[in-house]
Amino acid sequence: MQFDIPAIIQGYAKGYFLMANEGEDSLGWYSSRQRALVPLDDRFRYPKSLRKVLNKEHFRVEINRDFPGVVEGCANRETTWISPQLKQIYWELYQAGWAYSFETWQGDELAGGLLGIVIGGAFIGESMFYRIANGSKVALVKLVERLRSRGFVLLDAQMASPHIDRFGAYIVSDREYQALLKKALQRQCSLW
Repeated sequence: MQFDIPAIIQGYAKGYFLMANEGEDSLGWYSSRQRALVPLDDRFRYPKSLRKVLNKEHFRVEINRDFPGVVEGCANRETTWISPQLKQIYWELYQAGWAYSFETWQGDELAGGLLGIVIGGAFIGESMFYRIANGSKVALVKLVERLRSRGFVLLDAQMASPHIDRFGAYIVSDREYQALLKKALQRQCSLW
């Protein structure tokens, strides 16, 4: 099945995101009155214990080395909103140059990663996972460094969680989000 990739990108560019209803394969567009953002400025922080892990360089960072593996890692939970249909959409977005996996590796083992969609200067985070302790945390720190160095405006985490709160995540209203998204869409940024 082929999906209308331009229409999907247009939906994300308007501030919507796709999700499958739990236990179903039907997809729907969702929005939120509030969005959680991971700061790309000096508000970004991380636990001191993670600094030791970063200094020891236990992990190597890769982009799109194992995109399907990251999607599977993100979907591999007791309850998931990443349905088989959504996995296919992510694959097609990846092939079209919109979706990315930002990964940490330990030797030849995928330690963790983040799945997201890049539109202009916005990285819209879809999900993250880890297989080795600190794998996703290191991926997030390194992603923020990469986004800063490439002039990105926005790292959208969609919903708050205790995990991203430790990194300085903050909530914005839909109005604030739309203004930031509009600014981000005017940029031409790349993870490479």
